[in-house]
Amino acid sequence: MNESNKNNIFLRFISNLRATIYIFIKEFKWIFKDRGVLIIIIVAPLVYPLLYPYLYKNETAIDVPIAVVDNSNTTRSAELTRALDATMDLKVAEKLDNLEQAKTELYKGNIHGILYIPSDFNKRIVLKDQAFVSMYSDMSSFLYYRAMVLAVNYVTLDMGEKIKIERLNDAGVSGYDAEVSAKPIENEGTILYNPGMGFSSFLLTAVLILMIHQTLVFGVGMAAGAEREDNPNNELIMSSTSRGGLFRVVLGRALSYFAVYLFWSAFILLIVPRIFNLPHIGDFQTMLSFVVPFLLATVFFSMTLSVFNMQRETQMILLVFFSLILLFLSGISWPQYNMSGFWRVFSYLFPSTFGIQGFIKTNTMGASASEIKFETVGLWMQTLIYFITTSILYYREIKKNEKITTIP
Repeated sequence: MNESNKNNIFLRFISNLRATIYIFIKEFKWIFKDRGVLIIIIVAPLVYPLLYPYLYKNETAIDVPIAVVDNSNTTRSAELTRALDATMDLKVAEKLDNLEQAKTELYKGNIHGILYIPSDFNKRIVLKDQAFVSMYSDMSSFLYYRAMVLAVNYVTLDMGEKIKIERLNDAGVSGYDAEVSAKPIENEGTILYNPGMGFSSFLLTAVLILMIHQTLVFGVGMAAGAEREDNPNNELIMSSTSRGGLFRVVLGRALSYFAVYLFWSAFILLIVPRIFNLPHIGDFQTMLSFVVPFLLATVFFSMTLSVFNMQRETQMILLVFFSLILLFLSGISWPQYNMSGFWRVFSYLFPSTFGIQGFIKTNTMGASASEIKFETVGLWMQTLIYFITTSILYYREIKKNEKITTIP
């Protein structure tokens, strides 16, 4: 290759680089020019990750108020009531005479659960028969149900073990032998990755990724709708911009959004979990190798969808409609292996599915790069596919604009 050809290649490279940077800067300015886009892409990623963890900062429901209807009125039923009140989960707010009174208090919202102790509770235990208690829980929140079930099960099992030991003592078996006979198998449970069984530690790790995905998708779509409204002939890509070349337009725009969200990803995925003490045991290098393809896939996915957006208001409707659906499809609120084959395949169309699964494995479970290979490869494949679809759709937009400008 002679010196002249080398110079031409270098000059062409510099020209392409300048055109890409020009488009990058132009798109970056557009983000701050439009108020709606600014709110979605700049304000929302700052406010939402701080607001949601703050609302769920207590992690679990503590001292849920309940009522006890004690028709037994014995020392043993009183012991059961005191044991429930002593748990961290429940607080015996009222002791009532009958279930009708308890139901009235439940409907008013003064209590969130009822424990009914029948009149023959102690009699059955004395006669060495099986005793029963009834539990009623407010299902308006699963946290109330969880607190009620855990506390009642723990207390009744503990009381049952003590009763067994008492009966063994009456039969002449005492001390260690009685304890072993009452509980022949000792079990110890270890809760992995979320030892406090906190609601926010379980859910918000997925929601943080979804915040990045949704604000990026709908921010890019709103920017496209706003640009069409502001440009003549409803153009997505102005003729002055498209002269820079197809790939320079695609890369310039993509890099502007990638740069903004690389900053937001560092804030949302690294800083926010530490502020609110959410799980954050992921290795930084592993996180980076995973976040880069996630952002690229989401950017090109957003640019592909934005071509079909004619008005900025459309994005707000889709934002509300799709957020909950994507959370379910991710497999965090409902396991993917229980989904039908169609919905599992459908979920792989969205970068949020691989993003949420990969982030939970990395940041909550401490997975290495090799252990999230499936999610990482999936995101790189999405990056390639959505880059191609974006390029094809942008090419059609450029050609359509050229036909409009050539019409006399």
